[in-house]
Amino acid sequence: MSTTDISDRGLPTTYIAVLYTLFAAISIVANLGLQKLSLLAYRGPLCLPLSVVIGTGGGLVLKFLLDKKWIFRYRHRDLAHGMQSLLLYSLMGVVTTLVFWGFEFGAWGLFHTEFARFAGGAFGLMLGYFVKYRLDRRFVFA
Repeated sequence: MSTTDISDRGLPTTYIAVLYTLFAAISIVANLGLQKLSLLAYRGPLCLPLSVVIGTGGGLVLKFLLDKKWIFRYRHRDLAHGMQSLLLYSLMGVVTTLVFWGFEFGAWGLFHTEFARFAGGAFGLMLGYFVKYRLDRRFVFA
């Protein structure tokens, strides 16, 4: 693999980075949009946690499908293999979320300012997405 080739599929580093960032942004918008729609549709008990689950699930599946097709150019053998990949993709997301939270709350714990918390969160997200790409490439879309 050359320094200009980030994947085994011959896609340039810049192409992967731009698409991966774009897909993350689309996923975030979908997540928050689904949360809002869920809250508009249902205001009963546990509406907030339910909206978070719906938004997270929708954003996750959307990002999985975009990454699968455009980043990794991956095809599943069958539905069971696809579901296994989605489960692994989700587990990698849990790992990288812990990285993100660690930096965000670690910065808060050290400096006790909102700026530090957001800066730690931003760094944690960047690192988390970098790690997630590597984990997905190695374990999910191998």
